[in-house]
Amino acid sequence: MGTTDGFRTGPGRARPAWDEAGSLLDVLSVAAVVLDREGRIILWSPQAQDLFGWTPAEALGQYAAKLLVAEEDLAVVLDLFDRVMGEGESWAGVFPVRHKDGGPRLVELRNVRLEGPHGSMYALGIATDREVLRDLERDLALSLRLVAQSPIGLAVLDTDLRYVMVNPALERIHGFSAEEHLGRRIGEVLPFVDIEESEATMRRVLATGEPELDRFVAGGIGGGEDDRARLVSYYRLEDAGGHILGVAASVVDVTDRYRADLAAAEARRRLALIADASVLIGTTLDLDQTAHELAEVVVPALADVAAVDVLDAALEGNRAPQGRATAIRALAVASAGTSGAVDAARAADPVGELAHYPADRLVAECVATGRPVHLPRVGTRDLPRIARDGTAAALLARAGLHSYIAVPLIARGEVLGALDLKRTDNPAPFTDDDVVLAGELAARAAVCIDNARWYQRERAAVLSLQRTLLPQRPPSPPGLEVAYRYQPAGAAGQVGGDWFDVVPQDGGKSALVVGDVMGSGITAAAAMGQLRTAARTLSGLGLDPAQVLRHLDRAATGLDQQIATCVYAVFDPEGGRCRVANAGHLPPVLLRDGGPPVLLDLPTGAPLGVGGVPFESVAVDLAPGDRLVLYTDGLVETRDEALDVRLAELVRVLDAPRTGLEETCDLLLSVFREGSDDDVALLIAEVGGREGAGR
Repeated sequence: MGTTDGFRTGPGRARPAWDEAGSLLDVLSVAAVVLDREGRIILWSPQAQDLFGWTPAEALGQYAAKLLVAEEDLAVVLDLFDRVMGEGESWAGVFPVRHKDGGPRLVELRNVRLEGPHGSMYALGIATDREVLRDLERDLALSLRLVAQSPIGLAVLDTDLRYVMVNPALERIHGFSAEEHLGRRIGEVLPFVDIEESEATMRRVLATGEPELDRFVAGGIGGGEDDRARLVSYYRLEDAGGHILGVAASVVDVTDRYRADLAAAEARRRLALIADASVLIGTTLDLDQTAHELAEVVVPALADVAAVDVLDAALEGNRAPQGRATAIRALAVASAGTSGAVDAARAADPVGELAHYPADRLVAECVATGRPVHLPRVGTRDLPRIARDGTAAALLARAGLHSYIAVPLIARGEVLGALDLKRTDNPAPFTDDDVVLAGELAARAAVCIDNARWYQRERAAVLSLQRTLLPQRPPSPPGLEVAYRYQPAGAAGQVGGDWFDVVPQDGGKSALVVGDVMGSGITAAAAMGQLRTAARTLSGLGLDPAQVLRHLDRAATGLDQQIATCVYAVFDPEGGRCRVANAGHLPPVLLRDGGPPVLLDLPTGAPLGVGGVPFESVAVDLAPGDRLVLYTDGLVETRDEALDVRLAELVRVLDAPRTGLEETCDLLLSVFREGSDDDVALLIAEVGGREGAGR
């Protein structure tokens, strides 16, 4: 092994004796001339003819000094010849030789004395063109400097794919010295490399001569964990005669660019995750659904397992007590579905159940301090502080939990709970950037959770108010069987305005009322309660329906500009007559026993609260078995169909084989309520039926 200007070379592969001559001598075209003791030429090589121009016939037997030396140099040459032949000295230098064309030719000359077997003496002269030699020396020196000083790693491998030369840059890139490379194959130096693929590539380059350029390789260098990236190119090395010497490899370290690309990709992934969270979290005002949306957004993009835990005190509208056991309810758990993630999800607190966490639990610490908890690497001692009990800790250990984050859910300055993230199958630990990302997602989701929390509380309050204001179980009036339904709207903001009532009157009469306060929420529910109370009071006076609506109209004008619609009917079983008045409400449906259903033709009237508009009562004779269906617009109105079409559909559905009142109520709700976002009041009365019961 040798060293050449800063880079190491190996011994190379021995070439068989019968191999053709190397190309270097061919490039130099070294001429050989042998002189006898008197200075006559006795051997003249073909290269000598090329260099000096004389043919062997012209040169052999001639005195070399007379043939090749100019007159002015003759004395010096003869003196040198005597010293070489007499004293055995060798001589080397640059000397002007006369060419056949008469001009001088500077050659690099070497002279040595040769001794024959019987004491005979000869002079051997070896010469090459000085310019050719200088060009070759310059090219070689330049090549050696380029290889030694190049920032690109360079190597030469022989035809057995063993290193025979590496430059200092490659030593730095690989982290191994030249001695650790030379004579070894790639896999013996770089065990992380895909040996089969790399050697197959180099053998293909050797066989075809087609280079392999910019092959990307990433992996640890020197057995370390730090990933580095290289661009490796292979090309076949040949000498001037076309003989294959091996494979040259160039290696460019692109780790910085690779890491920058990874960082940019990670940044894009994080931005995409935040964008997805903005779209996917908070699609409804349902608290459980919002929690599930948060958990599903972060799995598996950020974590293998995610749990959304909310303080029970926050659900009740209170602040959690500090420094004591924390009551937390798990609202959602999501798993990536891998084996480890499934086990870790089983270790999480069951969804919907209340868990009491001691203060030393990491989730409790997170919600108590309002700051993230980050364990990049989870140890055995950490598991009891993460798991709810010993069984759960064993599950987490079996699942391979190795990294953990808990970030608080904070909205409007209040800690609502925590987002709990675990990694089991993803080998990378959570980073500080992951903590920031989780915090950003938690902050966005916390606002949605807070909105859902307040929505549920408002909805519960409105429904509670409605239940208080609506009749719990209307009495069965004389001569009528009644059935009724009330279904609140799906959204809290839509709840509040619909009501129904059945009011007994003197003389066996009964008042049937269905109304709808325009608007929604607690204000509408309160207005509904006032109008229902006023209607019940007026019913006790035995007034005609039109008179009742006039009084209700006056009452409505004082209810903070509330507008309401109402159908008011009074049934007298004595004569089988029903008087009906309408204040801007949808018409009731009359089902004659044995006949088709029809919409009652009533004067529409103005809604209550408009003021100053007269109302008119219409008399309708009802026979035993006849039914009257009163309802609010939430039963039939939709955004995508005309009201006339929906009313026609209502009549069609009712034009079916008759069933019981309760079954008819259920039928109407099942047909018309799907997809409705309004509340519904429904009241059906049948003349001469059995004693009824509502629901």
